[in-house]
Amino acid sequence: MGIAVIADIVGSRSMDDRAAAQAAIDDAVLRIERDLPLAERPLVPVVGDELQGTYPSLPDAMCGLLLLRLALPDGVECRYGIGVGPMGDIPSRAGALAEGPGWWAARAAIERVHGLQSRAIPGLRTGVAAAPGEDEAAVDLANAYLLSRDQLVSDMTPRTRRLAYGRLLGTTQAALAEQEGITQSAVSQALATAGAAAVVEGFRLLRRAR
Repeated sequence: MGIAVIADIVGSRSMDDRAAAQAAIDDAVLRIERDLPLAERPLVPVVGDELQGTYPSLPDAMCGLLLLRLALPDGVECRYGIGVGPMGDIPSRAGALAEGPGWWAARAAIERVHGLQSRAIPGLRTGVAAAPGEDEAAVDLANAYLLSRDQLVSDMTPRTRRLAYGRLLGTTQAALAEQEGITQSAVSQALATAGAAAVVEGFRLLRRAR
């Protein structure tokens, strides 16, 4: 059993250049697959502003979506629903159609994220839901972690997101400073101010839990 992920583009209907936003998302997904491939089926557009993909485990999904959040350029964001539960395909003339409780849970998760984001938690972008019979306690723990992680990432500047992405992949602060054309001290300060060390440590623990 894998993990289903549904993503939708935040504010897609009001974008000045919807095609450019889609291209940026596609580029970010390809970049992650090159840097640290974690998905069974990387996110691909399916209809409108929605994308779908699958991951082998919940930690893999949370790690992959963190990398994607950090890799996206300023002004392009997605919401993510992670579904824990069985998945299957239904044959059709147009090809296999994703179906099953895992996908229904992913849809419920993204709807919950949308509701919370619209009301009390504007920085939230990622949520998890479980199909009946799955481990609800593990899902609650994942959502508790994601509430804090998403807020930290949402508050980061574009540069800090780039720096955090590099640190997740093990790039040294000295190398990041050279890439950005700033001092290593400036890199350290930017990461510390944004709470990026907590994001990096959380990522390390998730990778260990795979």
